[in-house]
Amino acid sequence: MRTVFATSHTPTLDSGRARRTYGVVRALAASGEVDLVYGAFGAAAPDPAFAEIAGVSLHAIERPRPGARLGAYARARLERAPAAFARGVWPGVASRAEELAAAGGVARVIAEGPIAAAGLLPYAGRNPAIYSAHNLESAFRHRLAEGAISKRSLERFERRLLERYAESWMVSSADMQGAAALAPSASLRLVPNVVDVTAIEPIAPRNGERQALFVADLTYEPNRQALRFLLEEAMPALWALAPDVRLTVAGKGSEALDPADPRVSGSGFVPDLRALYAAAGCAAVPLLEGGGSPLKFVEALAYALPVVATPLAAAGLDAERDVHYVGGDAEGGAFARAILMALDPEVGNPVARAGRVLAEREYSIEALERRLAP
Repeated sequence: MRTVFATSHTPTLDSGRARRTYGVVRALAASGEVDLVYGAFGAAAPDPAFAEIAGVSLHAIERPRPGARLGAYARARLERAPAAFARGVWPGVASRAEELAAAGGVARVIAEGPIAAAGLLPYAGRNPAIYSAHNLESAFRHRLAEGAISKRSLERFERRLLERYAESWMVSSADMQGAAALAPSASLRLVPNVVDVTAIEPIAPRNGERQALFVADLTYEPNRQALRFLLEEAMPALWALAPDVRLTVAGKGSEALDPADPRVSGSGFVPDLRALYAAAGCAAVPLLEGGGSPLKFVEALAYALPVVATPLAAAGLDAERDVHYVGGDAEGGAFARAILMALDPEVGNPVARAGRVLAEREYSIEALERRLAP
C-alpha cells in the first residue's frame, strides 16, 4: 500500500508535533511506500531519522512566491480556514501531493495538521483523503494567550475538515468524543501519539533520586503555562515540604530559563534525554491547557520513570490514575504532594513498571502499525 503524506513543516524531532509525524510515518511505512511531502519551513533540513525509514521518499516544497502564497491564503480563507492557519498554506504542498496521487498506485492521501488539511481541502472534496489531526483544535486553541482564534471560527473550520475528509485520525479518546459531537457524520479513527518503545531501554528502578524532570517545547503556550504553574505554585509548595528536591527543565526554549531559585535548572533542547531520565526521580506533566496526548508523558512511561500528571495531561491516554501514573490535581499543593509521593520508590517504582507495560501495549510504533494495517 503506497501512501502520500503531506505536512506543512520540515520533518524534525524537536517538538511533539514533529514526533507525532515520525511515529505515524514509521507505522505507515510498515505497510508500504510513503511519499512524504513537506513545506520547507521551520528547519533547514529533515532529521536524518526520516531518511533512514525504509520505503520513505522525501519531497521538499520550497517557499512559494508572494503572489502564489496570497492566492493560497485567499483560497484557504474561502474554505473558512482561520487567518492563522491560512497564512501557513503553501500551494506547492497540495499540488505535489496531487501529482503523486495522480501518478497511480496510491492507496491513500493524508493531510497532517490543520494547515496541510486546509491546502488539500479542494482535493478532499473530489477524492477520498484522510485528515490526521494534531489535536481537536476547537477544544482549546481559542483560549491561548498568543494569537487566539475565536471558538466559533475554529469550530466552523474544523467541522468542515471533519465532514469533507473521508476519514479523520484523532489523537485521543477525548478528542474522538469532541470531534463526534462537532461533526456527527464524520468518520473517525483513533491514532494515538506513539514513541519507539522498542528502542528505549527502561532505566533502573528509582532509588531515592530527589529530582523532578519537566520536558517540553516551550515555544508552545500550554507548555509555558505548565512551567509557570510549576515554578510559581507547585515547586514552592513542594519546597515547603522537601527543600532538597530539584527541578530540571529540558526542551526547546529552556536554555533561556533564568530561574530565581538555584534548585531549578534549564538544559535546553537535548536530542538524547536518557541521561536526564536516569538522573530524575520522576517526570512532571502539569498541563492545564491543550489537547491530544503529551508525547513526553508517553516517553517517560517508556523509560519506566514515574510520571506525575494533572487530569488534563492524562485525559488523552488510556492510563489509570495511581496505577500507570501518579495523579496530581491542578493546584499547587496537590501537585506538590503527588511529586513527593512519586519520588518515594515504594510508590513510584510499581507505577513506573505498569507505565512501561502500557507504553509497550498501546503507545509503541508496533502498536500503531497494527492499528493502521490495511
